[in-house]
Amino acid sequence: MGVCVVFLGFGKDDSKNRDKLEIVRDMLLAVVGKVKKTRIMYQANLNYSQVEKYLSLLLRNDLIECDGDSCYSLTLRGKDFLKSYAAYVDKCGRVKKEVERTAKDRVQLESLFFNNECGSKQALAKKDAQK
Repeated sequence: MGVCVVFLGFGKDDSKNRDKLEIVRDMLLAVVGKVKKTRIMYQANLNYSQVEKYLSLLLRNDLIECDGDSCYSLTLRGKDFLKSYAAYVDKCGRVKKEVERTAKDRVQLESLFFNNECGSKQALAKKDAQK
């Protein structure tokens, strides 16, 4: 019987790079009230070209809107995205804990099996030695 391992991508403990969803979340969190592009850039910790690229995507997907004064504000869809993202992160955390508990269960099962196997081999060896 084989073992199937699935990478669930729960976090990047050993990586400092954010993925696209994290960048979008950071940008949307920076949009409190009406804000300028530079505010978003600094709050989301992005360079100018990154901000340009993502602002375009956010506008196209109706997550933010821009008024005539180059001020950006969050749309209802943007607020929904933030709520959905928070729920996603919460669910990932719960699944990660379950996977960790399951891995511990496996270690315990292996320990029981292999400890018994070693004990059985020792008992057989003793029996053979007594003959």
